[in-house]
Amino acid sequence: MADASYPTDLLYHPEHDWARLDGETATLGITWYAQDALGELVFFDPPAIGAQVSKDQSYAEVESVKAVSDVIAPLSGEVVEVNDALADTPETVNDDPYGEGWLVKIKLSDSAEAESLLDAAAYEATLT
Repeated sequence: MADASYPTDLLYHPEHDWARLDGETATLGITWYAQDALGELVFFDPPAIGAQVSKDQSYAEVESVKAVSDVIAPLSGEVVEVNDALADTPETVNDDPYGEGWLVKIKLSDSAEAESLLDAAAYEATLT
């Protein structure tokens, strides 16, 4: 399992999700805190490519040995890529939540939504 970390190049949603912006595209995933709270992931149920996700709404489910949890979208957009490798190895999210454990990539529908997300320091402050 990865060590606790909150990269400063990401934006964070209070529901323990992160976004990495790259122009009009964002890569989404769950934070170290979320994967640690869930325990070892055993299943990832992604949205379909082309699906619309809405900020603050559930867009996928992750299942761990402890529970099934909704994944909340930090931003709105259209799913353009899904991390298919997680179908066979969902525990990658536990090992590398900000790298190989990303969940989906979306084409942003409103890039201004990013202004409402937290930076790493503000997100970490919500965890205490």
